[in-house]
Amino acid sequence: MDIVFVVAIAENGVIGAGNAMPWRLKSDMARFKALTIGKPVIMGRKTFESLPRRPLPGRTNIVITRDAAYRAAGAIVTTSAADAGAVALGDALRRSVTEIAVIGGAEIFRQWLDRADRLEITEVHARPDGDTYFDIDKAEWDETARIRHPAGPDDSADYSYVTYRRRSPR
Repeated sequence: MDIVFVVAIAENGVIGAGNAMPWRLKSDMARFKALTIGKPVIMGRKTFESLPRRPLPGRTNIVITRDAAYRAAGAIVTTSAADAGAVALGDALRRSVTEIAVIGGAEIFRQWLDRADRLEITEVHARPDGDTYFDIDKAEWDETARIRHPAGPDDSADYSYVTYRRRSPR
């Protein structure tokens, strides 16, 4: 089962500011949906709460939080990465899909990074202020694809779709 990160990262490593993305890339929403639809998606509580439409339709939403009393309508709530992984694996097998998507935030990315097989990055060509970061250790990852896009009418920056694969097996 492949673990795939789906994340937008600015040139300065910023992925968030005030629990939101500090850019608008409407063009990227279709790619995000295509990469995650029909798959289990793992996220933290803050990421879940920041979604404009929750739960994400057509996906099993799995939320990790330290708060055992937390409830999220339409999502499965777990209190550990291990529990989230077990739920996601069962769901992926039931759906006959070969990927589990991890969509953030920063703490969830940290917890799952050693298990990740592929990174699907939207590289935002901007350097916004932020309070949440993601760094790709290029020694561990090979860039296998890159497509640059100019900003569309509803986008605040140019961007590139970049795929990385782990260099050595986990």
